[in-house]
Amino acid sequence: MKPEARENLEAVLVHGAHIQDFVSGLDFDAYLLDTRTRFAVERSFEIIGEALNRTSKIEPHAMEALPEFRKIISFRNILAHSYDGIEEKIVWGIVEDALPELMLHVRELLTAST
Repeated sequence: MKPEARENLEAVLVHGAHIQDFVSGLDFDAYLLDTRTRFAVERSFEIIGEALNRTSKIEPHAMEALPEFRKIISFRNILAHSYDGIEEKIVWGIVEDALPELMLHVRELLTAST
């Protein structure tokens, strides 16, 4: 794997961990009330999506190990460009369900390419 792709995937793990730290101890209602946390989570997802987008251009074959990467990139685009239409319930669902799975797949991909 090219070093740039590895760096991008490592950024996914770093920012995924940030998101998990940001929401630690919060339920959905508390998340809704915490504007700073929502903004931090959304920004971290933008970075994750951009990192995956860059990786898909550098190492397209590697992305096959990340089955939902196109959806994540699309989610990043929604966050960046449709900021007024963000549905926080969807963001929260991604935090709880999709993010842990994504991080697992990224770790496996990085380990396999060592």
